[in-house]
Amino acid sequence: MDAPALRLEPWTDADLALLRLINTPEMRRHVGGPESEERMLLRHRRYLDFVPSGTGCMYRVVLETEDVPGGVSRAVDVGSVGYAERAWQGGTVYEMGWNVLAPYRGRGIAAAAARAAVGAAARTARHRCLHAFPSVDHPASNAVCRRAGFTLVGETDFEFPPGRWMRSNDWRVDLGALTDA
Repeated sequence: MDAPALRLEPWTDADLALLRLINTPEMRRHVGGPESEERMLLRHRRYLDFVPSGTGCMYRVVLETEDVPGGVSRAVDVGSVGYAERAWQGGTVYEMGWNVLAPYRGRGIAAAAARAAVGAAARTARHRCLHAFPSVDHPASNAVCRRAGFTLVGETDFEFPPGRWMRSNDWRVDLGALTDA
């Protein structure tokens, strides 16, 4: 499968509408379900604060599509991807997460967006490792990790969202190896 033509755009205040599309029972079934309006607004503010605070970056995933009459391409917001600092096993690492809206799944978008965000995280040279923690019961997200170049470390108990524990796979990318190459 060819990589989809996509770009990552830094998260802005206007992306709250996209976050609302992501905050549904279907989209959030593997991470504790939809958040209340208050919690979702707090998440949006955290996303906006990642870059100014130097703790990470959230992106809107934009797909260039040509399925418009006349063959004219247009840009469509199809999801999100990002990374942020997290305390993990006695150190600080980046943790990555992503969402792709249902109509756009199965096209390699999540893996391509994750690869692009891994590259962005590596360029910060802030942390050696980036992790993703998809539920062991979420085969699609685990496949994204594999296709995006992560290495499976093993299973772990992981708290997400706060107060909810789940059995997850710990996938890791050595960002230092990417910048050393």
